[in-house]
Amino acid sequence: MRRLTFLLRPSWVILAVLVAAFAYLCFTVLAPWQLGKNTSTSHRNQLIADSVRADPVDITTVLAGPSTDDAHTEWRKVTASGTYLPDSTMLVRLRHLDGAPGYSVLGVFRLDDGRLLLIDRGLVSAVDGSRPPQIPDPPAGSQRLEARVRMSEGVTPGKDPSVQDGYRQVYSIDTTQAAAVLQQPLTPIPTGERGGYLQLDKDQPGAFTPTPLPQLDAGPYLSYGLQWLAFGIMAPLGLGYFVYAEIRERRREKAGATTKPAEPVTTSEPADDQAAQPTPTATKTTEARLADRYGRGRD
Repeated sequence: MRRLTFLLRPSWVILAVLVAAFAYLCFTVLAPWQLGKNTSTSHRNQLIADSVRADPVDITTVLAGPSTDDAHTEWRKVTASGTYLPDSTMLVRLRHLDGAPGYSVLGVFRLDDGRLLLIDRGLVSAVDGSRPPQIPDPPAGSQRLEARVRMSEGVTPGKDPSVQDGYRQVYSIDTTQAAAVLQQPLTPIPTGERGGYLQLDKDQPGAFTPTPLPQLDAGPYLSYGLQWLAFGIMAPLGLGYFVYAEIRERRREKAGATTKPAEPVTTSEPADDQAAQPTPTATKTTEARLADRYGRGRD
């Protein structure tokens, strides 16, 4: 255990806490976030694909469903019979048509039974990229529409409705907000989380360019989710490798400190008459050898 006491140093403790926090976020937040988006996108794509193949149903059938129903009603193709409500045009800002600025045109449709529904009539191009064109009124009289059920987009805080260029304008399609702006008792279509509205198909009475359906592509969310799971696994493994490398380096340093190099041994005589300095243990013998070579007591 003494070998691991270095892990109690502040630098190692901080590193361990950061790795643990990162792994926790990967497994509990980041990976579930991406995998959840993949699940919801795949579910949406399946609903769209099913609606393309399915025959439309009368809107009254959908309206009869419970308000807490799951969002399987979104994208369903429906038919609605009734009349357009006069003076109910409202524009949605910050839309695009063929890559250029545009507006979504909203209106109100009165069913034969008297209920009022919010209708997305489609897209129109902005004039000079900054102002709406002249919007023609929807056809009068009884109409039969084919549309898709869409879920309300919600309201963006700080972006309030306004009146510009003679039109009521909003920033999103939301049934509750539209009811307040138009001062009409709109009936929200049950779609689970929020009340829905109708999006007209092409070639319908009063329709403009239809809002395109989303691409049936699940996107990169699955791969992103798997990557976050991999990162959550790799982070503790990386910390474990650094701990092992530190222990191995400490072992090498300890082994080097306990091993002393051998003393060099000199076995040869000096090559000339200038002898090397004698070691203390051989001093007497060297002096005697010098006295014998050069004689003693010579002046």
